[in-house]
Amino acid sequence: MLDALLRYMRPVATAFVALLALLIPDNRTSHEPDAALSAILSRDFIQVFTRNTPTTYYEGRHGPTGFEYDLVRRFAESLDVSLSLNSVGNIGDVLSAVRDGRADLGAATLSLDPAEPGILYSRPIMSMQPMVIYHRGIPAPTTPEDLLGLDIAALRGSGTGRALRDLQKSLPELTWQETDELEVTDLIEMVEKGEFDAAVVYAHQFKLNRLFFPDVENGFMLGAPQSLVWAFPKDSGVALLQAANRLIDRLHASGQLDELIARYFGHDDYLEYVGARLFIRHAQARLPRYEAAFKEAARDTGFDWKLLAALGYQESHWKPRATSPTGVRGLMMLTNDTAAEVGVTNRLDPEQSIEGGATYLLHVKGRLQEEITEPDRTWMALAAYNVGLGHLYDAQKITEMQGGDPYKWADVRKALPLLQKRKWYSQVRHGYARGGEPVIYVRNIRRYYEILNYVDRSQRQFHQLGERDDTFPQTPFNTVPPVL
Repeated sequence: MLDALLRYMRPVATAFVALLALLIPDNRTSHEPDAALSAILSRDFIQVFTRNTPTTYYEGRHGPTGFEYDLVRRFAESLDVSLSLNSVGNIGDVLSAVRDGRADLGAATLSLDPAEPGILYSRPIMSMQPMVIYHRGIPAPTTPEDLLGLDIAALRGSGTGRALRDLQKSLPELTWQETDELEVTDLIEMVEKGEFDAAVVYAHQFKLNRLFFPDVENGFMLGAPQSLVWAFPKDSGVALLQAANRLIDRLHASGQLDELIARYFGHDDYLEYVGARLFIRHAQARLPRYEAAFKEAARDTGFDWKLLAALGYQESHWKPRATSPTGVRGLMMLTNDTAAEVGVTNRLDPEQSIEGGATYLLHVKGRLQEEITEPDRTWMALAAYNVGLGHLYDAQKITEMQGGDPYKWADVRKALPLLQKRKWYSQVRHGYARGGEPVIYVRNIRRYYEILNYVDRSQRQFHQLGERDDTFPQTPFNTVPPVL
């Protein structure tokens, strides 16, 4: 699956070399001053306009992250200047900022559009495959003709509308709606709710979001892949564009760009609930090796050791050498920064990782408002462990805005998914977050915790019965707990 995805996203630079050559003016000499690059070097920062989305830039639990954020950060470092980001509402706003010189560079899931005035485009960074998604309640569309008569939506300026316009040349009766007032997650949610029958988004965008929308399914790929590019002002010289192209070429040649694509888009979401029987098999085979470490960390932090074990399972399935696509490592999946904060020198050492994860969870819990009582305090601490305290505070603010109780997990968990919707995340401090993720994350941990509690109770009963009758027929781990 990863190979197929990378094949879709592998840059299609060869097909565009001639086109890009036409887009770059050739009437400048190497001696002519370049206004854009000179200004950047003089002021010591590059101004990048972007969008607050899961595929571009957002605040993760450990700071700024996102595929294009990672790339523009590397570009700023290559120029030896600081990075200044300005997040705006839609693609049109990004291109306007580039065109009028407020932005040195636009990086916002932009697709190559030679018809766009006043813009120069970089080399292709990766290819983006338009894909039809649809509501499960309708017959599955499998061909372009199946789209006729459906209510279809696309994001204006994203390039997916261009794929529909190309299709319309052969299917003149095809209709759809375009908007720049929504983001991809809003569009997918509208399909989930049946407000649209279908939509056209990019395959990698849907992959990042599909877990949160179980009633939306992928239909078929629509048209040819499009190229993700950066945008530069047309009249400010080409030196900055050339520097960006050199960076893109280096990342291509070294394989680092494929690694970044795989890190951000090439993995399945890890939050699916695995089922009681598989969990018990893992508990039987793996947990005994780390039970003492979990109990030691529990004594140091005051948590129930089984809760810490459930957290560890959610993070790594109790694999001490686990490494996520985003670079966190170890049994409790700590970043380098978090590990340093809690005194962990080797993230792959299971004892250190367990102690460090428990300590970090305690720190997070201690920063919650005093009004939050148990068990809500623990559930909110777990949510913040996953999504970050800033985003949890934002969800509490949205809870208040909706008339709920910001100190009750039952209310806050309803608000967290709203951090994926522009209407809501634009009103809070830390912006976009994959807010549905911590809800599933906490739900999974609670289920694992309940199973471990069930097994622990069964084990105690087993030993009590065993003292009276050594013919007790089965061990607790052979006993399947009730559905939770």
